[in-house]
Amino acid sequence: MEVYRLSRAIHGKTLSGVGASKQGGRWNSQGTEIIYTSANRSLAMTEVVVHFAIGSLPEGFMMITILVPDTISIHEIKSETLPENWNQFPPIKATQSIGDQFIKEGKACLLKIPSAVTAGDFNYLINPAHPEFKKIKITGYDPFPFDRRLFKE
Repeated sequence: MEVYRLSRAIHGKTLSGVGASKQGGRWNSQGTEIIYTSANRSLAMTEVVVHFAIGSLPEGFMMITILVPDTISIHEIKSETLPENWNQFPPIKATQSIGDQFIKEGKACLLKIPSAVTAGDFNYLINPAHPEFKKIKITGYDPFPFDRRLFKE
């Protein structure tokens, strides 16, 4: 399976989870290393775009293609098991606890979660501390110019 991550080029060609741990996110609290990826390129873009101001065209982004072998362990969280307001912004502690627990328990390398931005789509969280993580490889690292129409004032 391939998953995708849209990232600023300055963050390099490595997968570490350090960036997510600095501020925390929907599925992790500050201090928990986790790697956010998406099932397809358009979702990876959408998950990033929601954080930009209208009118500012972001530059210096790369689309990272990541190969996840079929043998990698995956746990899935179904949206119907989440709290009613799980997709609100800012994120709630309940979803952060789910990601933190996933990392802490280390039972699976990937956690399949519903997208809070695009209903019906899925993201994949990667546990960089899991023993299977070393089997996951970056296979593509390509410049990603945003379409200017997305950022009209």
